Amino acid sequence: MSSYEDTIKKMLPKTYLRKHVAHEIYTALTHFKNLQPMMDTYVYNDGTTRELMSLTGTIRVMYKDKTFNIPVCLWLEESYPQTAPICYVRPTWEMMILSGKHISSNGEVMLPYLEEWNNGKCDLVSLLQVMAVVFEDFPPVCMKPHPEPEQAACWLQFQKQAEVLSRTDGSLYVYLAREDGQPFQQENETNC
Repeated sequence: MSSYEDTIKKMLPKTYLRKHVAHEIYTALTHFKNLQPMMDTYVYNDGTTRELMSLTGTIRVMYKDKTFNIPVCLWLEESYPQTAPICYVRPTWEMMILSGKHISSNGEVMLPYLEEWNNGKCDLVSLLQVMAVVFEDFPPVCMKPHPEPEQAACWLQFQKQAEVLSRTDGSLYVYLAREDGQPFQQENETNC
């Protein structure tokens, strides 16, 4: 066992199959160098929390002859390897999730490989390879559209949310509707 593999083993609580899980994580990290093991709090759908081992970072994917780093997080429950990891795409602030056949709107990865998980036949390296291949065909994230430049005219910045009106004296003002569709009070008018 390498010293790094031993370090991973020491990170794992005794509730895990420490030697096996540490070896699998170490093997995965030799193939996917942009992942990092860490203990962190996982929040289940019912609100309960648990300290779980995760592999967090990016996996490289080729899409239209370009390399992209897809941010992911694989959570390993104490029952791993009898149960499949819980996998998510974790977009950065400038990305958005492209939900579809293999990705839910909250970023959960849904693959047949995970659904048909078989201890002894399935492992982390194979899972990460399957994710990379699927993400090449069905990218799970994209960049958010860029907002208008800050130096754009006031009316251009708010053209979808506001209406620019002229006063009788020739000056302009912006009419902003509230979320409920009602106008703001007179004292809250904004002049450009």
